[in-house]
Amino acid sequence: MEGRGLRAGFTADAPPLLHMSEPLRRKAFNRLFAVVYFSAILALLYRHVQNLFLHPTTSFLSFSITLFLFISDLVLAFMWASAQAFRMSPIRRKEFPQNLKQIIKDEDFVGLDVFICTADPYKEPPMNVVNTALSLMAYDYPTEKISIYVSDDGGSVLTLFAFMEAAKFARYWLPFCRQHNIMERSPHVYFESNSHHPSIPQFEKIKMMYEDMKMKVEHVIDKGEVIEEYISDDQQHQAFNKWTKSFCRMDHPTVIQVILDKSKDTDISGQLMPNLIYVSREKSKTSPHHFKAGALNVLLRVSAVMTNAPIILTQDCDMYSNDPQTPLRILCYFSDPALKSNLAFIQFPQRFHGLNRDDIYASEYKRLFKINSMGFDGLKGPNYVGSGCFFRRRALLGGPSTPVPPEIPELGPDHVVRKPIISQEILSLAHRVAGCNYENQTGWGSQSGFRYGSLVEDFYTGYRLQCEGWKSLFCNPERAAFLGDVPITLFDVLSQCKRWCIGLFEVAFSKYNTLIFGSQSMGVLMSLAYSHYALWPIWCIPVTFYSFLPQLALLNQVGIFPKITEPWFFLYVFLFLGAYGQDFLDFVLDGGTVRKWWNAQRMWMIRGLSCYLFSSIEYLLKSVGISTHGFSLTSKVVDDEQSKRYGQGIFEFGVPSPLFVPLTVAAIINLFSFLLVLTQSFSGKNTEGLCLQMILTGSIVLNCLPVYGAIGLRNDAGKMPTQITIISTFVSVALCYASSLCL
Repeated sequence: MEGRGLRAGFTADAPPLLHMSEPLRRKAFNRLFAVVYFSAILALLYRHVQNLFLHPTTSFLSFSITLFLFISDLVLAFMWASAQAFRMSPIRRKEFPQNLKQIIKDEDFVGLDVFICTADPYKEPPMNVVNTALSLMAYDYPTEKISIYVSDDGGSVLTLFAFMEAAKFARYWLPFCRQHNIMERSPHVYFESNSHHPSIPQFEKIKMMYEDMKMKVEHVIDKGEVIEEYISDDQQHQAFNKWTKSFCRMDHPTVIQVILDKSKDTDISGQLMPNLIYVSREKSKTSPHHFKAGALNVLLRVSAVMTNAPIILTQDCDMYSNDPQTPLRILCYFSDPALKSNLAFIQFPQRFHGLNRDDIYASEYKRLFKINSMGFDGLKGPNYVGSGCFFRRRALLGGPSTPVPPEIPELGPDHVVRKPIISQEILSLAHRVAGCNYENQTGWGSQSGFRYGSLVEDFYTGYRLQCEGWKSLFCNPERAAFLGDVPITLFDVLSQCKRWCIGLFEVAFSKYNTLIFGSQSMGVLMSLAYSHYALWPIWCIPVTFYSFLPQLALLNQVGIFPKITEPWFFLYVFLFLGAYGQDFLDFVLDGGTVRKWWNAQRMWMIRGLSCYLFSSIEYLLKSVGISTHGFSLTSKVVDDEQSKRYGQGIFEFGVPSPLFVPLTVAAIINLFSFLLVLTQSFSGKNTEGLCLQMILTGSIVLNCLPVYGAIGLRNDAGKMPTQITIISTFVSVALCYASSLCL
């Protein structure tokens, strides 16, 4: 064990341990294997050079195929090399929050500002957002130290109504959680998992109150307006009257509504409530919006004016708290003077509830959110993934040694708010800093705050902070700190990933690119680690080429890989088994199953033929001014039939999207070529030189089994749309015919 952390100023002989870290045991193996595997990659590249330049083929098409496969292997080599940065020094951390209260009194706990972002009451149901907020309000933390800020980028009166109802329910829910030491502090999750709980007093009463609140909110959502009979006082009338006829989603004034004020609002037990503040930033059709990063920067400024807590939690609207002791865990690190000077943020992994048994869409993203994060943590800390992240406010206002002077004193990290948050002066200033033109001629989004310039503002912000000299930590307790929803249709999964990929390219090809600027600012290993993600979409190159070229050559009995009798054959086998074997080892040692690992490999191929490919094309077109893109939300609304199929492990296609065309074409061509050569081998034809192509094609056929079922064996709404099947069949026939003419 190493990295023991203590609180500053504790002078006892045996001060309580707050945290520790230890390296993963496989670190030495990873380093040794990297040397061996890298040597094998060099040998493979040497063979490609031989085939291309020393012993070139006579056929131009064969030369082209060899060249494309060489390019593919170069990309695979780069992605493998960049991934080794995660394997050099992975560490695991552990905290001891039970020791914290021995050295910190309740009055010494620092303030916590929580930022929750939502943007559309129909794609992100307000009841989901309400449950997230209630779970965070109920933290095992002094309630008067907590302030919840809800950013409603949709500017919807429906969302405000939902939170006004939630505030009423919170007066009963928070003391109920404290009294019975409940762990699931999202009401929805608690009541779903405890449908009958007669042993707890008032259980049925609290549940009925929750159902009544839910009924009102959902009725208002269905109506599309706040019903007059639900408005209980003049304060609500005044708040709802801000939505005039001229008020629209993309053009409206700032709305800031203090729903709960910790200076005067109490729960039924007489304890002070957390602040609950609704914020909808001003929008204008002529002003830039900067999507989620713009909303977060408004919350950063508004919260500075109103509460200015030194710690900030950013949270997705569907990621509820699953552990009420989470703030105590992060204080184990923020209290350590050895870490405090340059610690910017503490990132928890995104973990999800409702995954089907085998995680067919690999939505757990085990490598992205957990395995690689431990590798990042052994360097300079994990990247910021948008949710479940606790920031030091100071870190968002300039580098550790070069703070950016605020435009007004109230935005400084040391500013102390002395006036009530409902005072006219505070509210006026909060409205001012939430204005759509406030950032003009300032450093917001470039030198301070959450950074603009990418659709993945979380990745870009974390990267820029670490380039400035800040560090981060990865906190992964056994009990998930947060749990969230996952998309349950393949189209939503791929659309979400496509948006990520476009944003990652925006970082990779910016002036702060991860390879050159990153290596100068953070060192080679951190630069490679960030580059592995920033260039994520280039996986489409090897995936696409290896899904089509060997198979088209196979159809024409043309061998492009070494024969079994050649020494080079064993090099290909080693490279294949080595890469997949190490990935399998990492996955299983982290608690994964064989089926989940297989599905993760399948989804890697599917993404390569869809969202990786389309995002690369879209970014290229946008770069030359041909196409544009915008931020799109993943729907959080669940259809019962879709949910049922997802639970059964059935792929959901359903939508006639172009994203499915390359995948379906690859499925058809691989199946046809595999069956054709298999038939020929049974009839006595010599197929010795096609062994590796047959193995590759057969593995792709196995991965495409859900596609074949969706094309020919299903009649439900989630099957492959007929037009996609027809288009893909014509494209497949055309490719096969063209290959027969050329090879």
